[in-house]
Amino acid sequence: MKRLLVANRGEIAVRIMRTAREMGIETVAVASEPDQDSLAARTAGRVVVIGPAPAKASYLNHEAVIKAALDTGCDAVHPGYGFLSENAAFARKVVEAGLIWVGPSPEAIELMGNKSKAREAAREAGVPVLPGADGPLAPEDDAVMLAKGSGYPLVVKASAGGGGRGIRFVQTEAELLDTIEMARGEAGSIFGDAAVYLERFVKNARHVEVQILADGERAVHLGDRDCSMQRRPQKVLEEAPAPDLPDHVRDRIRNSSVELARRCGYRGAGTVEFLYDPERHEAAFIEMNTRLQVEHPITEE
Repeated sequence: MKRLLVANRGEIAVRIMRTAREMGIETVAVASEPDQDSLAARTAGRVVVIGPAPAKASYLNHEAVIKAALDTGCDAVHPGYGFLSENAAFARKVVEAGLIWVGPSPEAIELMGNKSKAREAAREAGVPVLPGADGPLAPEDDAVMLAKGSGYPLVVKASAGGGGRGIRFVQTEAELLDTIEMARGEAGSIFGDAAVYLERFVKNARHVEVQILADGERAVHLGDRDCSMQRRPQKVLEEAPAPDLPDHVRDRIRNSSVELARRCGYRGAGTVEFLYDPERHEAAFIEMNTRLQVEHPITEE
């Protein structure tokens, strides 16, 4: 890799370009018209203006970003986080253009981007998962029986959901079927995918995650962190390592995160997220972020 296009802006673009410079890699930044004199643009060896202020017309414009990379002689594209970082279609276009995609394969992004399929992959890799449906609820599935197996309260989750969206709580059997139908309608309108699945609700849960790095064959973890302090529900404060976590739980989530990455042929940085149940002293998989996270500097020393 000799020249890298950074398909992002702000803090993460600056971090990537500074690291690339230390490695002797030239950098190119893409920028919207208002951002062409930003710190990120000034940090790069070269900047290409790819469109007006709206992200859809600039940073999310697949063709404009790839054209900028090809026109400036780049051989790789780094998406940072947000924007196109978990867009499998964009990753595939980058590869098809003959460029290196700095991140997991499009197939891994698609697999982990679908929460119900990610649960299946986690279970197969020996990662602990919460009781619930084995996959997306099909029309012929007996949701009432599945819910009895999980126990109440439970949550109905959109398979394509993320960022705390696409989740509905169910307290009793009487609410279940109507909630599932509402969740399907919301998932279809918000995410373009009406698939939903069931999962046991964990009262007073803590949000604990493990950051991993992998090269497609081998994987390592960078410790764990507690992300339980959230608002709407976005993370506010994080601490590494996660405090007051039993050793057997910490070891299991770290080791199983590495195994999940290895089984999926994962490449790059990623984060495996868990809910820790302080009453049962158990942690269970909820999802995997197939990208560098906003909070990536927060790792155990």
